[in-house]
Amino acid sequence: MTPELVGPAGRELLAGKVVVVTAAAGTGIGSALARRCLEEGATVVISDRGLRRLAETHEELMPAYGERVLALGCDVTSEAEVQALIADTVAHYGRLDVMMNNAGLGGTSPVTEMTDEQWLRVLDVTLTGTFRCTRAALRQLVAQGGGGAVVNNASVLGWRAQPGQAHYAAAKAGVMAFTRCAALDVAEHGIRVNAVAPSLAMHSNLARVTTDDVLADLTAREAFGRAAHPWEVANVMVFLASDYSSYLTGEVISVSSQHP
Repeated sequence: MTPELVGPAGRELLAGKVVVVTAAAGTGIGSALARRCLEEGATVVISDRGLRRLAETHEELMPAYGERVLALGCDVTSEAEVQALIADTVAHYGRLDVMMNNAGLGGTSPVTEMTDEQWLRVLDVTLTGTFRCTRAALRQLVAQGGGGAVVNNASVLGWRAQPGQAHYAAAKAGVMAFTRCAALDVAEHGIRVNAVAPSLAMHSNLARVTTDDVLADLTAREAFGRAAHPWEVANVMVFLASDYSSYLTGEVISVSSQHP
């Protein structure tokens, strides 16, 4: 089990910014990220393809944040829904400042048994979904006159090998390369594009799709002897969205205590 820790208090790092977070419902990094952005003063659009979970998350956040939080359903594999997510955000709040691309899909299968469908599904959600959302957000940021940030969620598996994860690792390595290239495409507009690469962040969804043996092995590789809390990954994503990272673009920051 990951020991209980308390996250830092908000310091208004994102005050006045309109932030969109994909895959923001449930118990994972996206949900923690939405909360951290709100704690840091942002107005946040939470998005997810799971509409019931999204409504539940919105209901939890409304009492504390009211009009500063909006829920919009979006499946990142649908170009029409991605376009609507950005358009509806701008229609409601008047602008977009930060796009947080957290949506991703995993799974476990050795290459010898992996089907085309498994491969393509993981890449469509994890890599192409990130591309769709980034493209839509960058077009909006450019149209607004530039500035703003995109923060992508990659993984240390973009650098490191793990059995049964060829599709997921390939997708996350693609997110890293895409982040670096997209950053150069929009640097002239003062827009920053960066990513984080977490190693192991524990939440109930991960526990349901991963065996205890695999989790124990991954945890044993961490220098702190525990998995990260989702909010610990979210803190670094908030930093990349904030003005404290004003000279960082095209970077992938490892959020990990993992050793070889």
